[in-house]
Amino acid sequence: MASALDEDTQQSLADGRESAKAFLRSVQKDLQKVFIVFLLGFLATFWALRIYVWDTLRGITEANMDPAVAAEADVIATTPFEVILLQAKIGLIVGAIVAIPPFIYVSRDELRARGAWPRSPVSRWKLAAIGLLGAGLFTVGVAYGVFAFFPIMFSFLAGFGLEAGIQPTYGIVMWTEFIVFLSLSFGLAGQMPLMVTGLSYSGIVQYETFRDKWRYAVVAIFVFGAVFSPPDPFTQLMWAFPLIVLYGFSLYLAKLVVTAQRSSDGIRVLGSVRNHWNVVGGAAVLGGGLVYAFYEYGGRDGANGLLRWANSDWRFLEPGAGLGVDPVTAAAIYAAAWGIAFALLATLWAVFTDLDTTSAGYQYGDPTAIDVSELDAAGVRAAPDDAFAEMEEGESLALAQAAIEDDDAEKAQAILDRFDAVHDGEDGDGDGDGTDSSGASAGGGSGGSGGGSGGLMGSVQDRSSRAGSTFLSELTDGDEEDAEDDIGGYYKDLRFIFDSVRSRSFRLVAVFSSVMALVFTWLYLGGLATVRNDLERRVPAELGGGINIITLHPVEALIFMVKFSVLLGLVAVFPFLLYYAWPALRERGFVAGRIYQVYLWAGALLTGLVGGFALGYAYIAPGIIGWLVTDAELANMIITYQVSDFLWLVVYTTIGIGFLADIPVVMLLLNKAGVPYDVFRERWREVTVGTMLFAAVFTPADVITMFLATLPLMAAYGVGVGVLFLVTFGGRRNLSPPADFVGR
Repeated sequence: MASALDEDTQQSLADGRESAKAFLRSVQKDLQKVFIVFLLGFLATFWALRIYVWDTLRGITEANMDPAVAAEADVIATTPFEVILLQAKIGLIVGAIVAIPPFIYVSRDELRARGAWPRSPVSRWKLAAIGLLGAGLFTVGVAYGVFAFFPIMFSFLAGFGLEAGIQPTYGIVMWTEFIVFLSLSFGLAGQMPLMVTGLSYSGIVQYETFRDKWRYAVVAIFVFGAVFSPPDPFTQLMWAFPLIVLYGFSLYLAKLVVTAQRSSDGIRVLGSVRNHWNVVGGAAVLGGGLVYAFYEYGGRDGANGLLRWANSDWRFLEPGAGLGVDPVTAAAIYAAAWGIAFALLATLWAVFTDLDTTSAGYQYGDPTAIDVSELDAAGVRAAPDDAFAEMEEGESLALAQAAIEDDDAEKAQAILDRFDAVHDGEDGDGDGDGTDSSGASAGGGSGGSGGGSGGLMGSVQDRSSRAGSTFLSELTDGDEEDAEDDIGGYYKDLRFIFDSVRSRSFRLVAVFSSVMALVFTWLYLGGLATVRNDLERRVPAELGGGINIITLHPVEALIFMVKFSVLLGLVAVFPFLLYYAWPALRERGFVAGRIYQVYLWAGALLTGLVGGFALGYAYIAPGIIGWLVTDAELANMIITYQVSDFLWLVVYTTIGIGFLADIPVVMLLLNKAGVPYDVFRERWREVTVGTMLFAAVFTPADVITMFLATLPLMAAYGVGVGVLFLVTFGGRRNLSPPADFVGR
C-alpha cells in the first residue's frame, strides 16, 4: 500500500525520530533527577491540596458572602473518586511544570550542540530581571483575582442564585477549575507588558499597531469580562480597569524600548531624574499630600461608605490600626510610601521624555523611525523614500483610511501617492507610473478637495477590491470564475444578498441587541425565579418537598441566561433580516413573490411559535416535569436538578414546541417561495448535520441532550416532508414554480 507521504517527508520524520532518540539517550543519565523533581512536585501538590488548598479556596469563596448566604453555599463531589482524581490531575500538571526547568538545564549541552540553545547578547542579570518581573507580574495578577475579584464575584453569584431559588451547590471539579483557570487568566494578563514589549522590540508587531488599536483592546477587555464575570457593573469595572491600566503601562514600556532601539541611545535613569528633578520632587510631595488629605479631610469615611454600599467587608482603618504603630508614625509611613510611588511614576515619565526627544526619528532624521501616521500631508510628501520602502500595501491602505476617518483627505491621497511612487520605482516603472504618481501627488496637494473625496474613496476602494480579488484568486488558484463554480455557483449571489442587507446591519444589530438585553434583564431581575416558582407550584401536592435546583458551576445560571437571550434575539431578528433581504433574494431567483409575503412569513411563524409555547407551558411542561418528579419520588430519590438541565427542559417543552410547530410551516412557506419538494426530500442529510450543530451550541454539554433536541427536530422535519408530499402530490405540483437557484 502506497504511503500518503512523499519520500522527503518520510525522510524528515525519520531524521526527527533519530534525533529525538539520540537526544534522550544523551540525557538519559540525568532523567532520574528530573523525575525526582517531578515526583516531589506531584506529592507536594497532592499533600497541599488535601491539607491546605481546599480550605483556602473555600475561604476565598465565602470571604465576602453574607453569613446567611455562606451557610447555604456548599461544595460537593458528584462521583466517589472525583476528589482524589482531581488532586492527582492537578499534581501531575504541577509536577510536569516544575520538572521543565531542570530538564532544560540538564539538556543544555545537547541543545547547544544542535544549535537550539539561544546565544543572546543580553547579559544574565538583565535576563534575570526580566524573569523576576514576569514572575512578579504573574503573582500580582493572581493575588488580585484571589483577594479582590473572587470574593466579590462569589458573593454576587451566591446571592443571585438564592434569590432565584437556585441552591449555590458547586461541583468540586467545576468550582476548582473555575477558580484556577480564572486566576491563571489574571496571572497571564499580568504578562501583558512583557508580551507587548517583546513583540514590539522584535518587530513581529509594530508598536504603532498596539498604540493605534487601543480602542479595540479596550472593547476586547470588556467583552471578555462580560463573558467570564457576573453582569453587575461593579464586577465589570473590577475586571476591566486593572487590565486597561496594564495595557497603558504596556504601551509605555513598548514605546520606551522601541524608541531606545531605533535611536541606539541608552536609558539613563539618574540623568533623567536630574533633568526633571522639579517634576519628580513635586510628584513625591503630591503623593504624600494626597495621603494626608485622605485621612484628614474625610476621604476614609467616604471610601468606607462606598464599600458598605457595595456590600464589601473591606474597610479603611485608622492609620496604624492593627500594626502596633501610633497614628502619626503610621501616617508618615503611608505618606512616604505613596510619595515614593508617585516619584517612580514621575521618573518613568522623565525617562520617556528624555529618550523620546533624543530619538533618531526626531533629531537625527532616521527614516526608519518616522511614524507616518503622526505627519500631516506636507510631512508625508517631504518624508524620505525609506519611510515607505518597507511598507506593505495593506499598511498604506490602513494609514490612508485612518486619515479619511480623521477628515484629512489630502493626507490620505499623499500617503497613497508616496507609496505608489516608491514601490513603482522599485519595480522598474519609475519613469512611467512613478512620474504619474508624483504628478497625482502634486495634483492631490492642490486639488485634494477638487478631485473630490469620491476620487480618493474610489482609489481606496479599488485597492481594497484588488486586495480582496487577490485573496480570492490565491484561495482558488487564480480563477475567480472557477472559484464561483468551486463554491457551488453561489459566490456572486451570496455577495449580492450580503451587500443588500449590509446597509441595514445597524438596524439588525440594534434589534438583536435590544431583544437580547431585554430578555437578559428580565431573567436577571426576577424572571428566572418567577418561572421556577410557577413550575414548582405545578408539582403534585403530595410530594410536598418541591424541586431542589442547584448550580454545579459558579456561572452556570448566567451562561444559560446568555444563551437563552441570544436564542430569542436571533428569533426576533429573523423577520427583519428576511424583510431587508427579500428584494435581493427575489432578484437572484431564490424566492418568488412580492415583499408583502414577508408579513405572511412573520405572521405564520409567530403564530406557530406562540401557539406552541402556550400549549407547552400550559400542559406539556407541567406534565413532563410532574411525571419526572413523581417517578423520582416513588423511587425514594432526593429530587435535585442541575439548573441548566432543568431550565433547558423548560425551554424544550415550551418554546421548543413552538419551534417544532414552525418547522412544517417554514417548509410550506419555502415551497410557496420556490423551493421544490424534491429539495427537502433529498437534502435531509444536510439538514440533519445542521440540526445537530444547532443542538450542540444551544444545549448543555451533553451528548444525550444534544440527541434529545435533534430527534424531535428531525421528526418535525419528517412531518413537514410528509405534509409537502400531500400538498404537492409527491412533487408534481409545487405551490410555486421552482426558483432559479434550483437549477444551478
